[in-house]
Amino acid sequence: MPSYGYSIIGIDPDRTAIASGRNIRVSPKQCREVCNEIRGMMLDKAIELLEAVIEERTWIPYKRHYKKRGHHPGMKKWMAGGHPVKASSHIMKILKNAEANADNKGLDIDRLRVIHAVTHRGRIYKKFIERAFGRSSAYFEQTSHIEIVLEEVA
Repeated sequence: MPSYGYSIIGIDPDRTAIASGRNIRVSPKQCREVCNEIRGMMLDKAIELLEAVIEERTWIPYKRHYKKRGHHPGMKKWMAGGHPVKASSHIMKILKNAEANADNKGLDIDRLRVIHAVTHRGRIYKKFIERAFGRSSAYFEQTSHIEIVLEEVA
């Protein structure tokens, strides 16, 4: 069993709460865009945003992985975007886990800010589909590692 660390160093353990999800079966590209959107937000605003994305009421701008994406009139500053529902629901679970960790440490829930929200590529599950004439086609499933750190602001 591998032991995973965190990619952030030098945080104060008395004022921060951390949570992570490893090998989550969701696209790293979509997780990256959602993490970039919630980084720096207060916890309640981030939860509201993710709930609105899951209900497909608001858009997440795709700032890096935007090629061959449709342009949407609902976007304000960025032209390409989408509703990454699966990624948002998994990140919401990790955010709730970090909130529970903060509550267990005795931090004030109303003053928590997302200071670190990143995703890394996880392992790739390799699968094959049988084809005619003894051949096969590969289809690989990407996974993601997601890390979230909340800090109590003064």
